[in-house]
Amino acid sequence: MQKWIYIGGGVALAGAAAYFFLKPSPEAMLEEQWAMLDRYCVDCHNDAERTADLSFEGRDPADVHANPGVWEEVLRKLKIDAMPPREEPQPEDAMAARFMAGLEGTLDAMAAANPYAAGNKVHRLNRAEYSNAIRDLLGVKADLSSLLPSDGGDFGFDNIAEVLRTSPLLLERYLTVALRVADMAVGNPEAAVTATAYRIPFELTQDKHLEGMPLGTRGGTSVTHTFPADGEYVLSGRLVRGVEEGLFGVEGHDRPHEFLILVDGNVVFSAEVGGPELHELSVTEGINVAQDAVNAAMTSPPIPITAGPHEVAFTWRERAPHEQNAWEPGLRASLEAHNPSGMPRLEDGVIEGPYKVTGVSDTPSRERIFVCQPQSAAEEPACAERILTSLARRAFRRPIDRTDVEASLAFYDDAREAGGDFDDGIRAAVSRMLVSPWFLFRVEADSPDVPPGANHRISDFELASRLSFFLWSSIPDDELLSLAEKGELRNAGTLESQVRRMLADSRSDAMIENFVGQWLQLRNLESRVRPDFLLYPDFDDNLRKAFRRETEMLFANVLREGRPVHELVTADYTFVNERLARHYGMKGVYGSRFRKVEVKDPNRYGLFGHGSLLALTSVSSRTSPIIRGKFIQTEFWNNPPPAPPADVPALEESAPKDRPSTVREQLELHRANPACAACHNNIDPVGFALENFDVDGSWRDKTREGLDIDSAGILLDGTPVNGPVELRAALLADPELFASTVTEKMMIYALGRGLAPGDMPVVRQIVRNAAEHDYSLVSIVLGIVDSYPFQHRKNSGPGAEATIAQTRE
Repeated sequence: MQKWIYIGGGVALAGAAAYFFLKPSPEAMLEEQWAMLDRYCVDCHNDAERTADLSFEGRDPADVHANPGVWEEVLRKLKIDAMPPREEPQPEDAMAARFMAGLEGTLDAMAAANPYAAGNKVHRLNRAEYSNAIRDLLGVKADLSSLLPSDGGDFGFDNIAEVLRTSPLLLERYLTVALRVADMAVGNPEAAVTATAYRIPFELTQDKHLEGMPLGTRGGTSVTHTFPADGEYVLSGRLVRGVEEGLFGVEGHDRPHEFLILVDGNVVFSAEVGGPELHELSVTEGINVAQDAVNAAMTSPPIPITAGPHEVAFTWRERAPHEQNAWEPGLRASLEAHNPSGMPRLEDGVIEGPYKVTGVSDTPSRERIFVCQPQSAAEEPACAERILTSLARRAFRRPIDRTDVEASLAFYDDAREAGGDFDDGIRAAVSRMLVSPWFLFRVEADSPDVPPGANHRISDFELASRLSFFLWSSIPDDELLSLAEKGELRNAGTLESQVRRMLADSRSDAMIENFVGQWLQLRNLESRVRPDFLLYPDFDDNLRKAFRRETEMLFANVLREGRPVHELVTADYTFVNERLARHYGMKGVYGSRFRKVEVKDPNRYGLFGHGSLLALTSVSSRTSPIIRGKFIQTEFWNNPPPAPPADVPALEESAPKDRPSTVREQLELHRANPACAACHNNIDPVGFALENFDVDGSWRDKTREGLDIDSAGILLDGTPVNGPVELRAALLADPELFASTVTEKMMIYALGRGLAPGDMPVVRQIVRNAAEHDYSLVSIVLGIVDSYPFQHRKNSGPGAEATIAQTRE
């Protein structure tokens, strides 16, 4: 909203008008400073050399209108002081500022006169969105990722419409998943007997209580398992087996440990594992005989369990701690594959069944599906149509007529004609609905009121879908659909209130998990973070999971509490449990629960001090300033370095052979080659600033060889930094820089596409508006939702624009 302030009658207004008329236009400012390019840039960027495949020769201000992608990149490089290189002559600050202001204003004016919207018409749900949609539609919570192939990705995210293609094989997979989901949702008294194993990572330490497990237990795992029918099920646990040396926890115990299986918090089976008898059996008869005895002891008799989701825990009864003043191998929480002594550890929990089926009880999913119950055969067709119409409105995310459910009704009729009962018909119809293109794809219609290639505003139902898949990675709920149906979603204040409601809902955890997991690569923690066990013997899966949880909780706090986006890197607090606090050297934190705590060491403030990012940007046996520098440059400065040449030698080849050396010394020898120095002079100083953090994110002042660590360096713009505190200050010297980076990343995620040059003025406007709200992260989210690209699309037609990322390549 514009606000006018009148001071002293019309004097202030007249002064403002005079300033408006005297201030040059952006185009005039740009033309006035255009000679800056000839003086400071053309020496490298000319027709002969074409450095970075770019020449400014023969260009004039009109070229900004013809090639906005080139000039958006020029503007970005100037804003981060990446150009001209610091060893070259530099323009005066005032000249550079006026050139950037003129260029930015010209680009923004172009975008205002001709706003940009993309034309993606069909957008397949990715695996995460599909699973969440199943959960919110049918109430079925299941990990479907193992049943569907990886989605791939582009621009750093896996929800990019252009790469979410389909194939006959993928459609077959969807059909298989739909049949399984329909069984879980409706229940199936004829379900085949199956065995489902829930694997526990080998690196998980199981000597203490784990978050989410029943109190009074240690180790193990807890899962939500959907039982297909009322019947009997056999539950069992299996111990970790070492490398031919035996089962963990079988030998060396003077008294056994108690294995527990709980269903919905109630113990349904227990067994003793370990003790003198089992030790003797393992020693005298061998590991295979002992394993058979242990497996039999840890397998329950058939246990009656009703259909539907139940929490099943496989764990150990916790013992009271006692002082350990002698070496007792039986109390070790060993992670060594060759040493099975210590406490018994679970490798997996197994659920097998159903046996002796008695029917299907009411479940949360059935209550959601069966909005009516026929009292006679004559009522069944009408009830079936009512059930499927209700489901289709939420599944297809728009108004429904009978033609939308005809395919599902045909499957219902076929199942009934084959001799099935009412439930069989609904189960078949639900499976058909789950492979409908209207469910698997987000489809946005062209407008008949505008020509091909022209922009139009998307419908309220399409906006509701964009909003829910952005913030929830799932389908709209009834409240969103009702507002869309009434045409009220865009009413003043309504859209903002819906965004705030959705962010407060636990379903927005999916946005935090998926956006942060890909922007900061937290999804790769399990596959990439595996420190050398001999060098880092205390690293375990508990710590790895705590790393991820800490970073996700910080982002969630900044988002939901309306905090500035810069707090992601300046936060003097964090979220830890006992395991993570002990790793960071924090005192007074006990138990598996995560809680907010004060961070007293400024080096540990914000994301630069999070073990997740520090471990991800290391290799197994040493830190990597190259990986860390590239990561920070790309994800925080939004200035990705070019790809390295294919023949780069390993860093270790640069190490002196006659004495220990630091990674920094090896890198300095490595970049003595001028071809290497061009990139490493920009990447390495950022990584050096974080060199005091070891592979596992712990702080160190010296290397393991006792060598001093030097974290000093000079950044791309000439700023000297020494350590994480100064690196953080350099990043935030221009508050718009980091806010713009986060906005651009989040906008890619929200739109499901790469950004084009025409999107960049929108990014800048969102950041300017956010600045009025202290750059709060929630104001950035609101700005994206309120933006032209989010609420508009282009009618299908020829032509496709290059994205900003493709321009950078």
